[in-house]
Amino acid sequence: MAIHILSPQLANQIAAGEVVERPVSVIKELVENSIDAGSTQIDIDVEQGGSKLIRIRDNGNGIAKDELALALARHATSKINTLDDLDTIMSLGFRGEALASISSVARLTLTSRTADQSEAWQVYAEGREMKPTIKPAAHPVGTTVEVLDLFYNTPARRRFLKTDKTEFMHIEEFVRRIALARPDITFNLQHNGKLVKQYRESLLEKRVELVCGRTFVQKAIKLDWQHNDLFIQGWVSSSEVSELQYFYVNGRVIKDKLINHALRQAYSSRTNEQQSYVIFLQIDPKQIDVNVHPAKHEVRFHEARLVHDFVYQAIVMALESNQQLANDENVLMMPNRQAAGENIFNNKTENKTYSPTSALPKKAINHVKENRLYGQLVDTKLKGAIEKTLLKSFELSDDDSSITAPQQAVIEGLFPKRNVPLQSLHQQIDRSSLIQFGKVLTVIQPDIALIEKSEDNQQKFMLMNLSVAQQKVNSVKLLSNESERLLIPLTILINKKEQKVLNDYQEQLKFLGFDFYIDKAKLHLHNVPKMLRTTNWQKLLPTLISFLLSSGKDVLDPTQIIAWLVENCGDDSVENWNVTKAIELLVQLEQIDINLLQQDSFLYPIDLQSFSQSILS
Repeated sequence: MAIHILSPQLANQIAAGEVVERPVSVIKELVENSIDAGSTQIDIDVEQGGSKLIRIRDNGNGIAKDELALALARHATSKINTLDDLDTIMSLGFRGEALASISSVARLTLTSRTADQSEAWQVYAEGREMKPTIKPAAHPVGTTVEVLDLFYNTPARRRFLKTDKTEFMHIEEFVRRIALARPDITFNLQHNGKLVKQYRESLLEKRVELVCGRTFVQKAIKLDWQHNDLFIQGWVSSSEVSELQYFYVNGRVIKDKLINHALRQAYSSRTNEQQSYVIFLQIDPKQIDVNVHPAKHEVRFHEARLVHDFVYQAIVMALESNQQLANDENVLMMPNRQAAGENIFNNKTENKTYSPTSALPKKAINHVKENRLYGQLVDTKLKGAIEKTLLKSFELSDDDSSITAPQQAVIEGLFPKRNVPLQSLHQQIDRSSLIQFGKVLTVIQPDIALIEKSEDNQQKFMLMNLSVAQQKVNSVKLLSNESERLLIPLTILINKKEQKVLNDYQEQLKFLGFDFYIDKAKLHLHNVPKMLRTTNWQKLLPTLISFLLSSGKDVLDPTQIIAWLVENCGDDSVENWNVTKAIELLVQLEQIDINLLQQDSFLYPIDLQSFSQSILS
């Protein structure tokens, strides 16, 4: 058979194999489009489990008449425009394949009206070439998508559908999941003309109670934790309630192997209890890749180990606080009858009024207040008396009985205690010892930048070796003695020779920010240098020990160890330099004392006058 171009209908049907699996796949794509359109109410109407009819109506922004034909075309979308937009995706849809794929395996009609239009317009595709047909229609502001006879032209796919009841169960579960993610939207679900579910606009906690049940909310522990640009909130439980498992990343329902592993590890000590959770993880969109699979269920994290440890530790701390609370209650409860159970009239209630939230333990530490406190301490305009007042008003709880040892270790690592108030950057750095390098004009070789600088009313040009300059910055950062605690300590097996060399170099490693101890044949690593926090220490630590062993009788000083760390922990992201990365490097260099930099090793002045004279001669 000769090579030829597939018809648009056949190409769309092939793409539909990945996007449209069953009726719930159609509803997912259409509802996500409605959410991206800014809808506040979405009505979902299905018949015969979605195989006969799927109708999605919203009150969003609508689609203009001149864009309706494009709406049914492949790779047509309003969500992204350039390649850089893929790095910061916040919308639920962005691929531009859903409507074209659905219309190739079903009879799809799209009716829409914008607020600027006086009338609505309707579009549908027909024929082998799937040419769109547009005609006027009556419709309020918003969009309605009607899908009839799913898989009518692909009978093999239609035979794989389950019973109407089974297909509707999948639809109902999806509506629950999306309703949890967007409590600000009203969702109405109808099946065969009967209203089955209605989730009115409400607060998140009310929506969780409506979807998951009051029993879950009463027995679950509330999560609220933040570390840098990672923020996690939600509810976790390990009791005998029904198994509810909902995890969201930036409002997107996901099924990720990394997250699932962190959840299983967090619940590993509670094998006899069911895992139930509703968790929302917020992360910088630049640190996540959602363009992994057409169904968009899978994601990839750029700092996978950090996200894994953060999710694991947050859930473990919540479950441990719940266990601690249960143990305290068990100590206070004294049964007065062994056979028939307790006499509730003998319990002293002290006029305590019951409420659903009374079962939730109070958070021992308000990290939002602590972050606010640290931010205000940086302000040098605050006087000593005001700082004392702030410290007193935001004082953390002195009752350590509710904080377990693992919790305290994580809290101290994330929020170290300070004996003196934080100082501003102007106070910490002597500005006279800093240098202004100028501005980056261009990157003329893979790692060589052309720098322009004005000095003594004269324009000067220099060449900077970016790779060498980056190594200088990393070396200075390692000398700063800044250390950061690992959320999950690393443990590896070591032999007697390795134990001896680690004991010999303990002071040098401690100076660089390492904190570890040796127990029998195991090395337990707790702290690492702050700038190397994201390094894969499971792989690098044995290599570092081998390097120390190779020194033999010669004792290495910290500078030699720093040189090795800088060489072996290089940042892969700066292999391909550009102007933006070069500017970021210049900013870092200008914050470093000039006495710590050997400028001759990476900065080379250019004498343009001599250069031009040599050319003219």
